Amino acid sequence: MPQNKEYFNRRLHSLLGVIPVGIFLIQHFIVNHFAVYGASNFNAAATFMESLPFRYALEIFLIFLPILFHAIYGLYIVFQGKSNTSRYGYFRNWMFLLQRITGVFLIIFIAWHVWETRVQAALGADVNYDMMADILSSPFMLAFYIAGVVAATFHFANGLWSFSVSWGITVTPRSQQIAGYVSIGVFLVLTFIGIRAILAFINPELANM
Repeated sequence: MPQNKEYFNRRLHSLLGVIPVGIFLIQHFIVNHFAVYGASNFNAAATFMESLPFRYALEIFLIFLPILFHAIYGLYIVFQGKSNTSRYGYFRNWMFLLQRITGVFLIIFIAWHVWETRVQAALGADVNYDMMADILSSPFMLAFYIAGVVAATFHFANGLWSFSVSWGITVTPRSQQIAGYVSIGVFLVLTFIGIRAILAFINPELANM
């Protein structure tokens, strides 16, 4: 029974990392990318998201609770410290290690990001272009947010590869190799979108270089 429970929890942890957390990550990046087209476009996109019906229920059940479970169980996996050396090769073991490092970093980053945006919004602040521009005006916060974007895109892209293996989508070495190429492509595309959006908040000309 304990083994069955752990198997279920790991499968659920993997699934939630893709659906809905991964989908939310992509949607969040797309909304942020409107900053490239100017403050008014970003504010319109942010306002649209905030005006969705049942917004709080959607945020709680499709975003916050899945992220919370994924984060807490992810920490459990990290502190278990089980090595996969005998299962995968040298490259995959590096990916295994980076997946855990980025996961721990993302817990810190997401907690801070939620504090700076959602919590402040609940206290009466406006989550808009000016708020993000003010946050990113600090060189430290700029570097912190860029690191957060890269960590999130790597964690999601590499997690897609693990998800495809653990759910039996890619079984053969060839299919796993192809999935690896796909995950690299996802990482590069999402990283470009995320960093371009960040640059748009500090200098729109940099985002369009």
